[in-house]
Amino acid sequence: MPKGYLLAHINVHDQHGYEEFKKMSLPIIAEYGGRALVRNPRPDVREGSNGGTVIILEFPSIESATKFYESKAYAAAKKIREKASTTELVLVEGV
Repeated sequence: MPKGYLLAHINVHDQHGYEEFKKMSLPIIAEYGGRALVRNPRPDVREGSNGGTVIILEFPSIESATKFYESKAYAAAKKIREKASTTELVLVEGV
């Protein structure tokens, strides 16, 4: 079964709020079998203009990634993240 991935570019404008989001979200990620593969605040952007923190999370399946993202627990954390940053985020299935 292919794995599921969450890919995000996050531009933080409130570091304190973003730290609160991280504390809230890490246990939820683990609950759905997710793990961080990449967390880099200074990516080497070769094309495009989004130089925010790059995050790639791996989940056991796209269904697990979707359940994580749509969970009530993550919705609460997401509200904090939205106040502290701007984000581009996609869920994709691996090959």
